[in-house]
Amino acid sequence: MRKVLFFAVCLLALVSCKEEPKAPMVDVVDTSASDSLQKIIDQRDNEISELMTTLNEIQEGFREINAAENRATLSKGGEGADKASQIKSDIRYIQERMENNRKLIDKLRQQLNESSIKGDEFKKTIDMMVSQLEDKDKKLAELRKMLDDKDVRISEMDEAINVLNNDVAYLKDESSQKSQTISEQDKQLHVAYYVFGTKSELKEQNILDKDGKVMRGAYNKNYFTKIDTRNQKEIKLYSKYAKILTNHPASSYKLEMDASKQYTLRITDEVQFWHTSKVLVVMVK
Repeated sequence: MRKVLFFAVCLLALVSCKEEPKAPMVDVVDTSASDSLQKIIDQRDNEISELMTTLNEIQEGFREINAAENRATLSKGGEGADKASQIKSDIRYIQERMENNRKLIDKLRQQLNESSIKGDEFKKTIDMMVSQLEDKDKKLAELRKMLDDKDVRISEMDEAINVLNNDVAYLKDESSQKSQTISEQDKQLHVAYYVFGTKSELKEQNILDKDGKVMRGAYNKNYFTKIDTRNQKEIKLYSKYAKILTNHPASSYKLEMDASKQYTLRITDEVQFWHTSKVLVVMVK
């Protein structure tokens, strides 16, 4: 499950960036008021936390299974009832941990079904779990053969292995069906919205209220431009004046003037810039 840990580190990195002091040339207005777009971001953060908790529990289950397999492997070199009894005990423990992992995987599938956050990393995680289960299936078959060679029969293992095989087949089918959907939804992780306009234009769309607060009421969402944050690194503002009204760390962007002395917003740190808010509002003149 090393790739799962790598995935966890990537996700944690998204929420661990520190906010630097803001550049004096930009007036940033706090947007603590809730709005429909920010609620989507908060929901995604909660979903990521829940998914990572389940993935960590599954990883711990596989670690315990590996430890039991190692014990059984060490015992197989001996003979007699004591050695066979130890192997039998280890196999039963492996069964229990696998059953628990199956339940956790079912829980993860349910979380993915209900989650709005899906991507290639989740598909890779499902594929890794399928591969892990296949490896455990082979290992159980080897241990069972070893017990048969020692004339130690464990009848309940037949049913457990059949159940495991069914689970592997089900996960493969589930993964195949979701591959296309997960791929399409991956880009939702990187969706953001921006708008720039004069003070009067922003007020006309109810994006800016009379108190200078942004997105307080029923504003026109269609006035925003939807972008992929991985690709949109700069936004031309076509104005000699620019004031950012939403909250973005000053260290993550620059306002640069071109030869016509018109501003262009250049995003230098994509993750940090969009971490606080996935909505950008800029007032120009």
